Amino acid sequence: MARTSLAERMSKIEQQKARIAEQEAKLKSDERKARTRRLIEAGGLVEKAGLLELDANALFGALLSLVPGAADATRVAAWAKAGGQVFDREAKAGSAGREPLTVTFAEALPTTFSTRLRGAGLRWNKVFNHWEGLAEYDPVIALAGEHKGVVQRIQPKNV
Repeated sequence: MARTSLAERMSKIEQQKARIAEQEAKLKSDERKARTRRLIEAGGLVEKAGLLELDANALFGALLSLVPGAADATRVAAWAKAGGQVFDREAKAGSAGREPLTVTFAEALPTTFSTRLRGAGLRWNKVFNHWEGLAEYDPVIALAGEHKGVVQRIQPKNV
């Protein structure tokens, strides 16, 4: 059995230390990104609740008034239920009148037109080479007509 020299062992240890340092840096970066995302979400919720117009002191005071209730699991569950109901209502309202559609075009489209299709709720499916998504039928028909597109309604499969 060959013995490794002290220099080889030290080199391996240095490599291990470098890998560990790299992993620590990645963990810190991931934690920072997760925290940043959470802060952005919190800001969005403050705006959604209509509180963004409050000055900083008033908003901070309002948030501080929630701290005692945050320790009460029953109160937190009630808050979660109320928030979930609002999100559900908004999702239903946002999808009202929308249906699954596909749109095909004979020729390539200009980028500006593709942006308008995305704005209508469609996305490009590169496997089937068509646009698809949940969208309102009449506006998509009008949009597709600008470039001789064919719109199809997708019927759900009976289970």
